[in-house]
Amino acid sequence: MTSTMPAKARNNKTPMWQTLLAVAFWVAVWQGLAVCIGHNGLFLATPLQTVQTLWRLLPTADFWHRVGFSALRILTGFVLAVTVGLLLGACGARWRWFGTLVGPVMQLIRAMPVASFVILALLWVSGKNLSVIVSFTHVLPVVYAGTVGGIADTDPALLEMAKVYRLPLGKRLRYIWLPGMFPSFCESCIAAMGMCWKSGVSAEVIGLPDHSVGDALYRAKITISTPEVFAWTLVIVLLSATLSTLSAWALRRAKRALCGEVEG
Repeated sequence: MTSTMPAKARNNKTPMWQTLLAVAFWVAVWQGLAVCIGHNGLFLATPLQTVQTLWRLLPTADFWHRVGFSALRILTGFVLAVTVGLLLGACGARWRWFGTLVGPVMQLIRAMPVASFVILALLWVSGKNLSVIVSFTHVLPVVYAGTVGGIADTDPALLEMAKVYRLPLGKRLRYIWLPGMFPSFCESCIAAMGMCWKSGVSAEVIGLPDHSVGDALYRAKITISTPEVFAWTLVIVLLSATLSTLSAWALRRAKRALCGEVEG
């Protein structure tokens, strides 16, 4: 089966050299601001200071322990949120009363600041597992909305045809529902991965569980180790970007396996 991606969408993909040029421009702006502010990176570390600090952290066991500690808990929250969000979204799309019932809760979670939720969550769970709860709750509404929206976008003509020809439920799911909801669901999962890391690390900065990335970030801040703050921030950004890319790849592979489609 040929790719369903429009030719115009494929042609509009930004060339790699343009992306690298844009990154280089903003790195140069960063460097210029750091030089103008001065004070040897006390208030704004330079790109070189950030990379040097990260290079110093990389070989240490403590660095990898912290990354593993945070990644395990944040990704656990993400997987749980995707699973529950998919199930709730399917129910919300199937039964209007269910969507009406769940809708206010999802809106409340979206509107609630991370700091407020973390403080409340600390009353019920230990700081060690706080990032699991916070990541789960802040990803859940995004996945739920993506699932409901994806199901709503499914071609009604195909659904009517399946009803007329009495297509079995399994084939309806494989050839109509899944391909129809995939773009919205995939987009929500990729966006949710970035939110997952931001909310999870924010929870760690407040809860301060030992051996976490958030704890390291907070310790660097109180000791005014600005290059280390920037280095850990860069680690968070890279982890979020890498895992978002891997999530998109995994979702494409899953769609190909389930629906028999080849992605472009």
